[in-house]
Amino acid sequence: MQMQSFGAAMTVTGSMHLLTLGNKKILVDCGMFQGGDDLEKRNYETFPFDPAELDAVILTHAHLDHVGRLPLLVKRGFGGAVYCTPPTAALAETVLLDSARLQVEGYKQDLRHARRQGKADEEVPPPLYEEADIHRTLALLRPRLEFGKTETVAGIRVTPQRAGHILGSAYLLIESPDGRLLMSGDLGNRESGLQLDFTPPPVVDAVVIETTYANRTHKPWAATLGEFSEALRDSVRSNGKILIPSFAIERAQVILYTLKGLMDAGEVPRIPVFLDSPMATRATNEYFEYGDELIPQVRDALRGGEDPFRPSTLHVVPTSAESQRLNKYDGPAIIMAGNGMMTGGRIQHHLKHNLWKPSTNLIIVSYQSPTSLGGKIVAGAESVRIMGEDIAVRAKVHTIGGFSAHADQDDLLAFLSTTGNPHVWLVHGEVGVMAEFVPVLAGKGLKGDIMPDHQTVDLLGPGFKDGKPDGLVIPAAPRDVAKAEGGE
Repeated sequence: MQMQSFGAAMTVTGSMHLLTLGNKKILVDCGMFQGGDDLEKRNYETFPFDPAELDAVILTHAHLDHVGRLPLLVKRGFGGAVYCTPPTAALAETVLLDSARLQVEGYKQDLRHARRQGKADEEVPPPLYEEADIHRTLALLRPRLEFGKTETVAGIRVTPQRAGHILGSAYLLIESPDGRLLMSGDLGNRESGLQLDFTPPPVVDAVVIETTYANRTHKPWAATLGEFSEALRDSVRSNGKILIPSFAIERAQVILYTLKGLMDAGEVPRIPVFLDSPMATRATNEYFEYGDELIPQVRDALRGGEDPFRPSTLHVVPTSAESQRLNKYDGPAIIMAGNGMMTGGRIQHHLKHNLWKPSTNLIIVSYQSPTSLGGKIVAGAESVRIMGEDIAVRAKVHTIGGFSAHADQDDLLAFLSTTGNPHVWLVHGEVGVMAEFVPVLAGKGLKGDIMPDHQTVDLLGPGFKDGKPDGLVIPAAPRDVAKAEGGE
């Protein structure tokens, strides 16, 4: 039972894991690298395997850092089946079409800038894929995976279970003659504002587990609500814009649901809320169809015909022109826009026009990669470069980590507590965070190893000395940035 990780190994993004089980090759996830130029240039690298030789692909969920390179895989020769849950298939269509559109728009803009500077067209990296590639990819999706039901994938038994991260998110029990393996995908926070908890897993021989927040615990949900409502009340007193960068799937819906509850209860004033994210608007529709995955109060509201994601003051902003007109809006207002790490999307437009104003409040509710624009703001940068301009950071910045869609250390240990005595391999985390988790696992009698990048490992083998590959330098865990967690 061998595995090579070509993404989310010693980092939190770009999930892509190649399993070799006997003579079968199965790719689990095919995500895009996000979080700054140094990471994102990896999206252009050649796949370190022949896509045509893969027997199958399995998707754990529809976040871009887990599905974003799938059209590129198809473009470069993969033509087999892609297995996932029905909600993942629905959300993946929205995510990938949006990704293709943004790439094409960005390429055209970069091309215009390059030509004005006298550069050759060839100096501008082309989009990874276009809309036609998305439709070829969607034709390969097989949304047959159902929680608790075993599916045969390339001759291998695969049983998905609820991961509690976003709609359709699954962890995978993979059974082969060599042993039983769990692939966690991303696991949810057991105090999530929307999702039901993950299903306790069975006893297995090996676990590949995400570690985004393996070195910390989240605030209790009640404390998070208090922190969020106080930040909103404080922001309203400033009489300026309140910017909330949000990932379009899960985070946007959690924030809308929370805003509605706080406003209905009189905890915060009923000020205008602008949802400036067409992708989030489309994704929210899927929550009506798959409401059985949600906590009882949200599920029951949906069954009763209510809209739990619509504060009474909500305005949906469908076009870029309408988004730009928000610059002229006077008075306090909440503007929710993507993307969550502020590396692109409409939030950059709002930051450019408002981040330099002391009356502006920036409420960060999502994970910020240390190298991303959001990470630099959280780390205290006095100015940041946005859309080609240096912008002063004079807004008040609030970071609220309790909205996390990722498991914290207690959640991860609870997940592992029912798995027996497996060999635990750590992925989807900063190296410093994973290094702190290895001795925690040892204290529970578990062998933990940091999954190396590109290197082939025997998942049932002896692993590494002290849980890390030879020569790996362990940096300090980025605690200051990790305060502002989210879901990719």
